[in-house]
Amino acid sequence: MTNIIKDADPSLYNADMAPASEQDRTWTLWSFASLWVAMVVCVPTYMLSGGLVAAGMNWWQAVVTVFLGNAIVLIPMMLIGHMGAKYGVPFPVLLRSAFGTKGAKIPAIARGLVACGWFGINTWVGGSAIYVILNALTGDMFRGSPLPILGIDLAQTVSFLVFWAMHHYFIRKGTESIRWLETLAAPFLLAMGLALLAWAYVKAGGFGAMLSAPSQFIVGGAKEGQFWSTFIISLTAMVGFWATMALNIPDFTRFAKSQKDQMLGQALGLPLPMALFAFISVAVTSATVSIYGEAIWNPVELAGRMGGVGVIFALVALVIATLTTNLAANVVAPAYGFSNLAPEKVSFRMGGYITAAIGIAIFPWKLVEDAGAYIFTWLVGYSALLGPIAGLLVADYFLLRKTRLVREDLFKHDGIYGGNNGWNSAGLIALLIGILPSLPGFLHAAGFVSTVPAIFISIYSYAWFVGFFVAGAVYMLLAKRK
Repeated sequence: MTNIIKDADPSLYNADMAPASEQDRTWTLWSFASLWVAMVVCVPTYMLSGGLVAAGMNWWQAVVTVFLGNAIVLIPMMLIGHMGAKYGVPFPVLLRSAFGTKGAKIPAIARGLVACGWFGINTWVGGSAIYVILNALTGDMFRGSPLPILGIDLAQTVSFLVFWAMHHYFIRKGTESIRWLETLAAPFLLAMGLALLAWAYVKAGGFGAMLSAPSQFIVGGAKEGQFWSTFIISLTAMVGFWATMALNIPDFTRFAKSQKDQMLGQALGLPLPMALFAFISVAVTSATVSIYGEAIWNPVELAGRMGGVGVIFALVALVIATLTTNLAANVVAPAYGFSNLAPEKVSFRMGGYITAAIGIAIFPWKLVEDAGAYIFTWLVGYSALLGPIAGLLVADYFLLRKTRLVREDLFKHDGIYGGNNGWNSAGLIALLIGILPSLPGFLHAAGFVSTVPAIFISIYSYAWFVGFFVAGAVYMLLAKRK
């Protein structure tokens, strides 16, 4: 049951985007904490600290970097979450205040497309777990030659599609079914992570030499003197990891019982569980050196090595972990984003199906082939896009409008947020200016240009932060002059 907006423009309104009613506000502190725990426990999170160790950090430097990045992104997460909890509307609707009723479609789709990329990556991970289960049970019967164009074998393709299809039930049932799944899965996933840690400790007789190994940045190390440059860009990547959710968190906080529930729930559920899971990743990988003679960072591969009944339990846990993360982090945002394009034609459910289709089309297994490209190009690259949007939202809501919005006008082209025929030039110009400083560094990191001035490489290392503050400042200057 939603609050009905009278005289709403059909091109801006449907039942899924209407303000949540009091009956809809069922999310408590523990709902938000469970949401985050269930999202944190996933394969991409597990592999984050592995990428940092590969970049030269020792175990505690990697864990601290993960914790700091998530403590930082928690701040805009709670601030932007305040908007959803107060007004009960999703992220694309709130964007209309800063970008105009038509202009808001640009950042909404930008956020949605990033989520489609993540949806594909996580669907590939979940499908990989199913593939490993099949081969563990049949003695590698399902391994085959790569298919043309795809580059993966037939069983991998089918496993990917099976896991992809599992999302459709929850897309059809909506966000309340996702809340139910996250709440149920969170304690199970946390217990499985701790069980994995205990298994590694017992099996290896300790966690092994990796936890005592120095970083590569010390005097005489392979990367002597390069710690701070690596730390800064890694911190930006850690912020970028959840910069997606920092934007569309109103899609969930709109159902919060109170501001206290969404703020404390997120504070409990994000930074510490991320740091704990990062430690589990490093410690278990350290133990694999003793157990298997090599460092195994990919938990899907590790589960396949375990053998016996343990491999089934481990991989089922991976499937559940990946499903919970994918639904909450990578289906809800683009579903609302695509619905926002044409609310009278595209519902939340249809937006979710569009997301699922794009998740197949991007060949996600190509995105995670290289850890360096994954962290420094993919994560930092899209943080350069999402940081400015976050800065704009915070500046508009807290500094310009002092948290006061006219909810009905968010659904009208001729209301106070209509701008110039639906376009707020201040928001769009500020977004562009916020992105530009990081663009040369991104083009260099992605390999599109061979060299750029050193200043742009430095700016790219701070991409999310630069975009956040530049876009917010430019927006305030332009908006106050109008």
